[in-house]
Amino acid sequence: MKDATVSARVENGVKTEAEEILQKLGIPVSVVINSLYRQIIYRRGVPFSLTIPSIPETLDTMSDEELNAKLQHSYEQSAKGEGKSFNEVFNELEGNLAR
Repeated sequence: MKDATVSARVENGVKTEAEEILQKLGIPVSVVINSLYRQIIYRRGVPFSLTIPSIPETLDTMSDEELNAKLQHSYEQSAKGEGKSFNEVFNELEGNLAR
């Protein structure tokens, strides 16, 4: 018998996007939450990996020579048409964040 309520505050954009996907799949939000809770019980923990992503190399961690070499390499790739498109780069970055 379902007789408990779960309440959580989430970012509006995250909620909207997730609910749109669930609606397309024909799955009510309550079914997903109930399934998550059951998996937590079954696995005796969170059913997916929670890790700290590796820290990307940033400008403040590079020497001037390293930065110049990277910029030169990127320029040469672009001039030859060998680089990735804007969309490819951002899709890859978003994919890495989702892991």
